[in-house]
Amino acid sequence: MVDILIIEDQSEIAVLLCDFLKAERYSSAICETAEEGLALFVQEGARMVLLDLMLPGMDGFAFCQKLRETSMVPILILSAKIEKDDKLNGLLLGADDYIEKPYDIDLLIAKINGIFKRRYESNTMICGNLKIDKSRRCVYKDGKELKMTVKEYELLSLFMENCNTTLSKDAIFNQIWGFDSDSEPQTLTVHIKWLREKIEADVKRPKHIITVWGVGYRFEEAS
Repeated sequence: MVDILIIEDQSEIAVLLCDFLKAERYSSAICETAEEGLALFVQEGARMVLLDLMLPGMDGFAFCQKLRETSMVPILILSAKIEKDDKLNGLLLGADDYIEKPYDIDLLIAKINGIFKRRYESNTMICGNLKIDKSRRCVYKDGKELKMTVKEYELLSLFMENCNTTLSKDAIFNQIWGFDSDSEPQTLTVHIKWLREKIEADVKRPKHIITVWGVGYRFEEAS
């Protein structure tokens, strides 16, 4: 898995960006089309995507929408399209930020570093009465440690990383079990049930893991 997948059809820009990222000790890969980017992401994965919008074939908006069906990986749009409607569309389709070209490389690197720190480097996550210690892979409820299976821990971590965001069932399943998993999608429902039994005060009236009918689930910071 690379740190950053760059989807950019202007090779000079992409190569230069790779050089700056390498100086910051990020590994990267370049794809010149959205189709190539999706294929590479499925095969190898990435911890962040830098996405141009004006691409040959599938455009960046379609890529963003497609990727969000299966993954919550951070997406930064880098585009010369500066209209308000374009920015709103990109953000509504699930991008984490929208940066106009030409961009200041120092500002871009700062945004990338900030996202990596918040998403991947912080050792503690707290939502309401729940706390995750990433360094020890432990979960606490009201200060008391809970016993979790590996998948329960990974599922709760994904939810807390995306607090107040509705995640589709496909996105959750593919993130936790993988695109090529032999497990049945029904296993997600079972693990949601088990997780609710451990973190909810009343499993029949969950306050943390909310079912969004026809879509998936949303994790909320219960009072």
